[in-house]
Amino acid sequence: VAENLRLQLGSAIMVSQRAVAHFREQDGGHLVHVGSIQGVAAPKFRHYEGTDMTSPLEYTAIKTGLLGVVRYLAKYLSGTGIRVNCISPGGIEDGQPEAFLERYRADCTSKGMLDPDDVTGTLLFLLSDRSAHINGQNLVVDDGWSL
Repeated sequence: VAENLRLQLGSAIMVSQRAVAHFREQDGGHLVHVGSIQGVAAPKFRHYEGTDMTSPLEYTAIKTGLLGVVRYLAKYLSGTGIRVNCISPGGIEDGQPEAFLERYRADCTSKGMLDPDDVTGTLLFLLSDRSAHINGQNLVVDDGWSL
């Protein structure tokens, strides 16, 4: 557990440090981390019933911790021209069992599990100047799963 936390959350911090150093050299930039809906809401354990899948506690801890990193950095970097945000997608379809997909979809508003392309528009928006005053935020893209 501790090793997983160190590797994943530690890696996000290290990537942030390197990106910030680069952005300081060019007088600004936009860093967007990819979190998870499980950094925002607890897992719906009933989705996993009857499957070999699980949702480990450390995954939620890592994704929740990432949101803290984003907020910290956004405030710390105030006035530098560097923005830091996060996207928290809902589940991404990747060969999950049909029973899981059906239960997951029932808690969404239309599609259910997402494709990676479903998150692309949000990423491009956050990287663009159209989001110039969005900083330290987490945009949820989950087809209503967290409602």
